[in-house]
Amino acid sequence: MRAVIVTSPGDVDALTLGEMPTPTPGPGEVLVRTVASGVNRADVLQRQGHYPPPPGVTDVIGLEASGVVAAVGSGVERWREGDQVVALLAGGGYAEYFVAPEGQLISPPPGVDLVSAAGVLEVAATVLSNLRVARLAPGEVFLVHGGAGGIGTFATQYAKAVGATVVATAGSAAKLDHCRSHGADHALDYHDDWVGALKEATGGADVILDIIGAKYLESNVAALRRGGRIVVIGLQGGAKGTLNLGLLLAKQGTVAATSLRFRPAAEKAEICAAVESEVWPMLADGRIRLSPETRMPFDDVRRAHTQLVGGDNVGKIVLVH
Repeated sequence: MRAVIVTSPGDVDALTLGEMPTPTPGPGEVLVRTVASGVNRADVLQRQGHYPPPPGVTDVIGLEASGVVAAVGSGVERWREGDQVVALLAGGGYAEYFVAPEGQLISPPPGVDLVSAAGVLEVAATVLSNLRVARLAPGEVFLVHGGAGGIGTFATQYAKAVGATVVATAGSAAKLDHCRSHGADHALDYHDDWVGALKEATGGADVILDIIGAKYLESNVAALRRGGRIVVIGLQGGAKGTLNLGLLLAKQGTVAATSLRFRPAAEKAEICAAVESEVWPMLADGRIRLSPETRMPFDDVRRAHTQLVGGDNVGKIVLVH
């Protein structure tokens, strides 16, 4: 099969198309012929050598994909050859075929084609699982950084559906408009004093979903209300920051950090089932709309990575096989 291979970590030139053996499904696993692959920031980090896959997982990049079941391993009960599926993966999505545990496959959202569906599950699973960690409740103030990206766009709408007041940060007028058009009650330019603007508008945040990491750690703590919770899911602004424990203590705040990729298979299966039962109906009835989408041919994987990190991208990028 054809797959994206990284022989030596680096810039986009490290991404090369090559041939490798088609995987074989083991007990409880499913082989899927790929229709489309979602592109994520984690893929860029892996390409650069900063986010290696868990032990025993393929080195092929790709945390989400859609496709058609090609074969099933022993013990698989739900899926049959020819079924359409979307997958939450620990790796392997940038290839013509991938293997996944049965529980990490679910049906595509109703009315969504397989190409668009390839860019939904990882985002939905990330948002749902982390807002569970944060215990976001109706009436609370929710702040999401990177509001115009795939995670930010989805999180804004999901939090609104939960009943929260939503604040999003972004870096341009067009992106701020995007945040507002997808339900943000307040859209703040991160080049300005967003902490001050947040406090003026809402008094602070009860829950912060953060993709930046170290660069925003002190600001995030300052932005919290009493009892507020920060969940760090990305490190675009670095991994080592300064934490004022005195301020965190005074606010009785919490800082958590999670990675969906390294959770046990049973947890991922439970999250996928929750997405199918809780989030897909929100897509079906319009409470959540799909992010704007850029489709690129699979062979243009380098261009996809370049666009993702270029700063102007809005929404989701999907590679079409």
